[in-house]
Amino acid sequence: KLSHGEADGAVPGAKCTVLERCYSLGTTSHKGMEEDIVSLVKTIVPPLNSKKHKGQDGRIGIIGGCQEYTGAPYFAAIAALKVGADLSHVFCTKDAATVIKSYSPELIVHPVLDSPNAVEEIEKWLPRLHGLVVGPGLGREDLLLRTTQVIEKSKARDIPIIIDADGLWLVTQRPTVIQGYHKGILTPNFMEFTRLYEALHHEPLESSDHQRSILQLSVAMGNLTLVLKGKQDLITDGSKVISCSTEGSGRRCGGQGDLLSGSIGVLAHWAYAAINPSLVAAFGACSLTRQCNRQAFQQHGRSTTTSDMIQEIGSSFRKLFES
Repeated sequence: KLSHGEADGAVPGAKCTVLERCYSLGTTSHKGMEEDIVSLVKTIVPPLNSKKHKGQDGRIGIIGGCQEYTGAPYFAAIAALKVGADLSHVFCTKDAATVIKSYSPELIVHPVLDSPNAVEEIEKWLPRLHGLVVGPGLGREDLLLRTTQVIEKSKARDIPIIIDADGLWLVTQRPTVIQGYHKGILTPNFMEFTRLYEALHHEPLESSDHQRSILQLSVAMGNLTLVLKGKQDLITDGSKVISCSTEGSGRRCGGQGDLLSGSIGVLAHWAYAAINPSLVAAFGACSLTRQCNRQAFQQHGRSTTTSDMIQEIGSSFRKLFES
């Protein structure tokens, strides 16, 4: 396994070759392709050692959380911590802050989203963040739409921006807010994907060929990385499509998408520090979420919830990426 320092520049050509081979869907088996990408995910995981300082392995910000929705930003933020980020910041409304803080003392909670100077309050933290997740529990009130300004300022800092849930609704209204940003990652379910597709193409989504449709949408969005969640997660950068079919379960409880977006936030930071493609980060997070779902379901069956999945992050991560 390469060290994080070696991954940062020693063998970029070798990794690109492996990634290109992963993309060549016609020249390798699906199982072989997934194994190759998992091997790439392993190379971006930074080793743990006593020389590190707090924050070095990731400081992730979550934009979301309002009076009605407090669970989603918590799931995203705690997932980021358990995957391996050192610090998770949640920027939420004042009504949501106390509730979110009560879920976990490990989260740094900023009750600023509904303040008159929300953008300025968040902006002063941006230099400390390695990645931003926008949308979990954000809501759709006009007051919260100032998030677009935060996205613009985050783009200027060249950090990965993962957009999910209500953040995707925001993108549907204003695609240009993230269009063409090379470190942008969108994680829609099928309904969210349909709305985005129709907003960009101005026609109904009628094709049952999801691989073709996700390619088209990625290209229309300026070759953004897209993760279409489903029976198999489809991931594309507008050039090739890779799929993640790591076994999960039939239990689809609310909150799994938040676990995914928080995980991508960390893995994207690691990927850009090591080998660059966000496709690798997205695939790793999809695999991890599915493995957590599988392990939790084996213990809890139909009563499985996302909180049960959160408890499986450590063992799932070890099984997939540290074995």
